[in-house]
Amino acid sequence: MKARVTVTLRDGILDPQGKAIEGALVALGFGGVGAVRQGKVFDIDLAETDPAKARDALDRMCKALLANLVIEDYAIDMG
Repeated sequence: MKARVTVTLRDGILDPQGKAIEGALVALGFGGVGAVRQGKVFDIDLAETDPAKARDALDRMCKALLANLVIEDYAIDMG
């Protein structure tokens, strides 16, 4: 079973990398760019075939390693 986990900074958390990318895009002539936020995407292939068990495993992975829950949120997409 394939899944995609997207990890993003929580609202209100300063994103210096996103700000740097935003500034670089404007400097490159992309003047219509608004706020840029950077995140992480993990594509994970699981051996588990039961969707509920797979989602539970992914949730545990996020809480244990993939996301810093103090400053990040995560979303799981099982396509």
